[in-house]
Amino acid sequence: MNKGIFSFLLFAFSLFSAQHKPVQIAFLSDVHFQDLYGSFSDNDYKGIINPKTGKPTILRTMDSQLHSTRIFNENYFAFLKALDDIAAKGIKIVAMPGDFSDDGQAYNIRGLHKILEQYHSKYGIDFYITTGNHDPVGPFYQDAGKDDFLGANGNPLRIYSKENIGKATHKIITKDIAESGYLEILHELKDFGFYPKKENLFWSTPFDPGSFASYSYAKALQNADYSKRMYEVSKGFSVPDLSYVVEPIKGIWMIAIDGNTYIPKNIHENPNNPSNYKGASIGYNNVLKNKKHLIDWVKKMMQEAKTNGKTVVAFTHYPMIDFNDGTTDEIKKLLGEKKWQLERVPDEEVAKVFADAGLQIHFAGHMHINDTGIRKVGDKMLVNVQVPSLAAYLPAYKILTIKSPDKMEVQTEILNDVPNFDELFPLYEKEYEALKKDNNKILWNKDILQSKSYHDFMLFHLKELVRLRMIPDDWPKDFVEKVGKLNGEDLLLLIQNKNQLKQAGVNHKSFKNWNFEDLLLDLYKFQSADELAKKDISKERLQQYQTLEQLFENSTSQDSFIIQLKSVFRILSLLSNADPADHFEIDLKTQSIKRL
Repeated sequence: MNKGIFSFLLFAFSLFSAQHKPVQIAFLSDVHFQDLYGSFSDNDYKGIINPKTGKPTILRTMDSQLHSTRIFNENYFAFLKALDDIAAKGIKIVAMPGDFSDDGQAYNIRGLHKILEQYHSKYGIDFYITTGNHDPVGPFYQDAGKDDFLGANGNPLRIYSKENIGKATHKIITKDIAESGYLEILHELKDFGFYPKKENLFWSTPFDPGSFASYSYAKALQNADYSKRMYEVSKGFSVPDLSYVVEPIKGIWMIAIDGNTYIPKNIHENPNNPSNYKGASIGYNNVLKNKKHLIDWVKKMMQEAKTNGKTVVAFTHYPMIDFNDGTTDEIKKLLGEKKWQLERVPDEEVAKVFADAGLQIHFAGHMHINDTGIRKVGDKMLVNVQVPSLAAYLPAYKILTIKSPDKMEVQTEILNDVPNFDELFPLYEKEYEALKKDNNKILWNKDILQSKSYHDFMLFHLKELVRLRMIPDDWPKDFVEKVGKLNGEDLLLLIQNKNQLKQAGVNHKSFKNWNFEDLLLDLYKFQSADELAKKDISKERLQQYQTLEQLFENSTSQDSFIIQLKSVFRILSLLSNADPADHFEIDLKTQSIKRL
């Protein structure tokens, strides 16, 4: 073959390949970044000295971590590990669907900025952020503080932004612990999606009247100003909305939806009073009622994308689809409407509205769970991918690979091993010794400090969270007392006698190895990790659960206790047999999802 022709064909092939190279986006949600090694701008306090490292450390107590749905400290190391993984994979785009901070304090936001800038400079990673209910906690700056930092003596230390907050006499005062509002967060993090960059091919907000065809960087920069991103949430009450759409790479539009809806508590109050706004944790149910301009904007963007041949991926802090795998009604029946965070479940109308607007792929956080939700509305389909938190079980992030406008692949990357995750353990030892002296305190299980990996640590966190918070808060006390004495064999014998079990070929004695508390922990594993929980439950136990699920489902007993147990096993069955949530392909053309 002529060398010139060969060279031309090789060039053409290379060009074709480059144009069709899959685009990858990593999604890191609910990082809840707290700067362990940060500093305050107006106070010399640097934290307590860690005997293991010799470094001053600003950290929260283990007791507070084990009563919270997130950890506050070790996720610092997990965040760095995730970013190292992403850099090693050569991924250049990272989306962060909210709760990138733990209450938006200035010193944490500065620390986050520093790390993101380091990874951008070193690896060329571009970060695109949207807000969650912890950043900001409210629309405007407000004084605040925490009672649960760890002091040098092992007891809690109070850090507040003003002297008149809290009753403690010994406390640290710094404005850097106040909860930043939108203005402060925009100022510090504008380089990470909230403002356009020259290299972006397109950038716009819901308040920009222009179109893709008339786009200019200069106009986008003007429209990014804080003063031009306000809307009236209630008559006389204007609050910010930091939503934006960006084209970071040719052909791909990322819609970052600010799902925070801050509604005034009292319409007769001063609109600038930061404490007069409700929290935003309810999510999209409030968006439908109080932030309707977002729906119109998404519809407009989807139409423009279609006209201009763009592939759209949206991300928000809040889920658009029920994340309980069909168990919501059963949970309400068993526990009540205000348990299990049911107030955060989006109404079915949310999925319908956004599917009608043309949205197809949406990534969310907020719930600290791994899940996939699918809704088909007429001839349209919306897929909601729940991104796990790095600060909860199962710690993981998601990678989206856009193979073509119609085919996308989603993979879950679990963080099993995290360097330095046990760096703070000597400080927790001191805390535990101090707690032992307080007879009024329920002690956390010190065995967590024997964890050999980050995975084990987070699994232990879930176990303690279930024991110390979930069971006491969510489950009826009389029911817990009744089932607390039962093991797996006891549960079997409640609905079948030994002869019936023998005839069915069920070895009832092997069910003795676990109790109902173990079952509840496994239930929460499935709620948190979906199908990935199966890696942390033995095959024998899973088979035994299936046996019990079938037996209780077939039971016609009208005994109230049996009916309650029937609900438990129905919830377990649905949570453990849901849509693919680990590694799967989305085909928008055939409107199907395939497990890979």
